[in-house]
Amino acid sequence: MSLNALVRDDELHTRTDAERASDRVLRPFHQFARWQASGALLLLVSAIGALVWANSPWTIAYERLLHAPFRISLGERVLQLDLRHWINDGLMTVFFFAVGLELKRVFLVGELADTRKAMLPIAAAIGGMVVPALIYAAFNVGGEGAHGWGIPMATDIAFALGALAVLGSRIPEGLKIFLVALAIVDDLGALLVIAFVYTASINWSGLALAASFLAALFVVNRAGARRAPIYLALGMGAWYGLLLSGVHATLAGVLAALFVPARVRIVPDALAGVIRRSADAIDVHAANGVRGAMEPERFATISVLSRTLDAANSPIQRFEHMVHPWVAFGIVPVFALFNAGVAIDASAIRTLAFPVPLGIMAGLVLGKPAGIFVASWLAVKAGLATLPEGVSWRRARAWPTNPSRIAGLWCRGSATLHPDHPAGAEAGNRSGLGHTLAAVSSHGMNRGPEHGTG
Repeated sequence: MSLNALVRDDELHTRTDAERASDRVLRPFHQFARWQASGALLLLVSAIGALVWANSPWTIAYERLLHAPFRISLGERVLQLDLRHWINDGLMTVFFFAVGLELKRVFLVGELADTRKAMLPIAAAIGGMVVPALIYAAFNVGGEGAHGWGIPMATDIAFALGALAVLGSRIPEGLKIFLVALAIVDDLGALLVIAFVYTASINWSGLALAASFLAALFVVNRAGARRAPIYLALGMGAWYGLLLSGVHATLAGVLAALFVPARVRIVPDALAGVIRRSADAIDVHAANGVRGAMEPERFATISVLSRTLDAANSPIQRFEHMVHPWVAFGIVPVFALFNAGVAIDASAIRTLAFPVPLGIMAGLVLGKPAGIFVASWLAVKAGLATLPEGVSWRRARAWPTNPSRIAGLWCRGSATLHPDHPAGAEAGNRSGLGHTLAAVSSHGMNRGPEHGTG
């Protein structure tokens, strides 16, 4: 809600010509930012731009930029990573912090607070990870890519949520909540696999450092700390420790988010009374001649009201609101630009006959929707879960196709595994091409109505 929704024009101070001109210039950008699908549009443009760039005469410049080293120095300590790793291990930690905040909120006080409702996306995510991994393994038994079974496991949540934003109101709200939770759980599960299965060796001192910062996060949570800089500083410490340990550093974002408080300090039903008493105090000031905006009495009353409103919001919601624009309009498009660039040429097309891309495509296009549907059906029939509101099994055509279409758009494995594929760089290149073609195939196979009757 904007200020103009609460305040009439005659209650605002007269704006200067410069302020009005600034409003006219910035208004289109504000309207774009409020549009639900704006972040998804930037994501799509970035992904297309990456593919065009990687297959243009400037492809060498693209590769050089990806591997350009950047360093941060603090005294004698030097941290140097190439650009791709700064994005995938650094910026994406903020993305996963936002994901962790949303996951905690929906499971604690949101739509999935009910255990049986929460079990459905968890079961679907497990099925959507296990079946593609088994299919990939079947294609690569005894081959050079056999150890890469984790590649087709995950839906890349950045692309998945972008696709959901584009679909908008064309899918039922209950199904949308299910898909968001499915994508989150699916990606976090695959992140754990990457962190612990594909970590060549663990630096235990780094892991101990990360654990100490996580313990500090627990302490400040129990102490009632509600300010973002505290959690930011301790979260960065945990990130650095995980990076040193060799465990996937983006896990720090999720772990830090779990320690952000979800409690409010003002009873919701009491908020209206607090606001009325503050308004009465301001009226008393005005009656006593205290009208200036800079008067100490008025400032003190407004400051108390501001702190009260802050206490009425949970830190988890404030932090979500704080990081969302940076994630949607900065981090995710940058991630797409420097991860979706896959070179497609004649030699790359010939590699499609190899087991690695075949296993990825079969796992994503066939295994992902099959795993989601079968696991969901079993969970519901066993009485462990319930279908989302407004969704029935008669919509089975629309229900699995939406998750599979979204799941097939891209996989986090393309960003975190294929550059350092266990079988080497060549297998990594085949992996990236397999992801690209799986995305296209998944979308093409599942065109149809978004939801049916029933």
